[in-house]
Amino acid sequence: MKAMKSAILATALVALPLVTCPGQVSEAPAAPDPAAAAAAEFGFVDLFNGRDLEGWVDVNTSPETWSVRDGLLVCTGHPIGVMRSERQYENFILVIEWRHMEAGGNSGVFLWSDARPEGNRLPMGMEVQMLELEWPKIHAAADGTPRHPGYVSGELFGAGGMRAVPENPRGSRSMSYEFRCKGKGEWNRYVVVAVDGTVKLSINGKFVNGIREADTRKGYLCLESEGAEIHFRKVQIMELPGGRAEELGMVAETLATE
Repeated sequence: MKAMKSAILATALVALPLVTCPGQVSEAPAAPDPAAAAAAEFGFVDLFNGRDLEGWVDVNTSPETWSVRDGLLVCTGHPIGVMRSERQYENFILVIEWRHMEAGGNSGVFLWSDARPEGNRLPMGMEVQMLELEWPKIHAAADGTPRHPGYVSGELFGAGGMRAVPENPRGSRSMSYEFRCKGKGEWNRYVVVAVDGTVKLSINGKFVNGIREADTRKGYLCLESEGAEIHFRKVQIMELPGGRAEELGMVAETLATE
């Protein structure tokens, strides 16, 4: 009997916080925090882990083209070609930090790519240009006139047959409104917002370029090897809700083969 009374008392003590006394208000469960829920759903994921090439697939370069050195993703620039992400992406925010190691260096990142190079070894996709400051001087026109610096500083364009409408046209390409990239050996930070066929580009802390109505809106990310050594130290992505890519007959998961 004594043991039974003790068990009843213990049960009552456990239940006591659930009982309210006259005039006492019980604490209601905390309401869900929308900001916390959003943070849990949308967060940045590292596409480069700082140790190896996990998550990336060589398309048409060589085993020596891409390596990891001192926590950096290093591209020799040779041969010309690309390395792609394992997965395809549709709507997202991409943060990528890079630096050229040679004067006039050329590279870029492709969005919504089919990762199927043809002809010049580069694939279809939206290219976000990465050129070193000396590029306009080294690649001057026949009369010696340097190319427009917007070509260096984050030009956006559809490559390999992709079509889009430039915000600041140079033909079918969109030039950056400001010259913001840094020279060889210095780090640049791109923030790329890609949603439903529109791309906005921030260079080193300011949005300075855009392009819209891309006719392909889902595909791989590709890092480009194009003749000069380039380093990457951060490649992060935040996936956003899907859009109209499948509805409009854009690139599907079945387009590319492993």
